[in-house]
Amino acid sequence: MARIVNKAELVDVIAQKADLTKVGAKEALDVLLETITRALQRRDKVQITGFGSFEARWRRSRMGRNPQTGAAVYIGEKWAPVFKPGKTFKDDVA
Repeated sequence: MARIVNKAELVDVIAQKADLTKVGAKEALDVLLETITRALQRRDKVQITGFGSFEARWRRSRMGRNPQTGAAVYIGEKWAPVFKPGKTFKDDVA
């Protein structure tokens, strides 16, 4: 099973690689995530060359199923965040 990398571990890596304090690295990561979130709230698209793009897509309402009971469930319409990996990122992971 794959290991889960959490935010604290990302902060540690950023601090080490960018020669920052952990506080500075955490602030940098928080600013990045907040900036992406705010852009998607405005329905803007965020493209990071070599990594991928983030955008908000409208999802229409639909009927789904409760996996435990099999009962039909109404799923309302909403905006949903979507990430599309870039070619370089996909190649690096593969």
